[in-house]
Amino acid sequence: MAAPATNEDTAAGFGFAVSAYVLWGFLPLYMKALAHVPPVEVVAHRILWSIPVAAAILWATGRTGDLRRALGSPRTLGMAAITAAFITVNWGTYVWAVGAGYALDAALGYYINPIFSVFLGAVLLKERLSPAQIAAIGLAAAAVILLTVQSGRVPVAALVLTLSWGGYAFFKKWLPIGPNQGFLLEVLVLAPVAIVVLATIAARGESRFFTAAPSDGWLLIGSGIVTAVPLILYAYGAKGLRLSTIGILQYIAPTMIFLTAVFLFDEPFGGTQLLAFSMIWAALVIYTASLVHRARGAARAKP
Repeated sequence: MAAPATNEDTAAGFGFAVSAYVLWGFLPLYMKALAHVPPVEVVAHRILWSIPVAAAILWATGRTGDLRRALGSPRTLGMAAITAAFITVNWGTYVWAVGAGYALDAALGYYINPIFSVFLGAVLLKERLSPAQIAAIGLAAAAVILLTVQSGRVPVAALVLTLSWGGYAFFKKWLPIGPNQGFLLEVLVLAPVAIVVLATIAARGESRFFTAAPSDGWLLIGSGIVTAVPLILYAYGAKGLRLSTIGILQYIAPTMIFLTAVFLFDEPFGGTQLLAFSMIWAALVIYTASLVHRARGAARAKP
């Protein structure tokens, strides 16, 4: 995730960020409409149809020069390949989870993600954890263990979504290019693979884009829009918001996914799931309170 460029909240930043999270919150409904399409085909279309959307926005903002320089840098291309691999795993897992009836796992994964990012910072960057952060990590881990023991299965989708997004956010920080340029670079790196995948599917006569109802084709084309637009909105929003504000707003999407899974998709949600999610929510309250406290302390320390 991109770090905000200012330590003050702006109305524009708030509007962009909330729009991004709300769009992500509605994404399960869109992906559920494509549940009959193999996830690998959906992801390939998400990659290809994101390119014209991201390119148009980049051209309109006059930032194509940054992209040209990045395309000429083997190091930047290599780093983009790493972030592209992580985001592909994330997209594929999400598409599969929603279509297979595990949207609750998707919500769980995105709830855990900010806590996992703190853990990742401690392990890889040797960042010091506060007692509140340690408590939040412990509660989140206990919730996953509880769900595993109760259901007899590890919530694989939730863990893969957490790990893939956490890895993407971590390596994205080191990508020496702006977030919007970086996103376009990532999908350009992935485009050859997506083309090969779609060509193979078409050669087998299994392409939903060519052989299914016209609505499937339009939904697959639109998958590029619903992929690119929220990411770009988020990039602009993050520049105009404090980190603590972003930390609170990021719960909008998983909350909407959770409500959609329970009340619209009618996924099983019993007492154990309620207890586990309550533990996650408690962990998030502790984590967010710690984040806000730290941000206020930093603000007071300024001359």
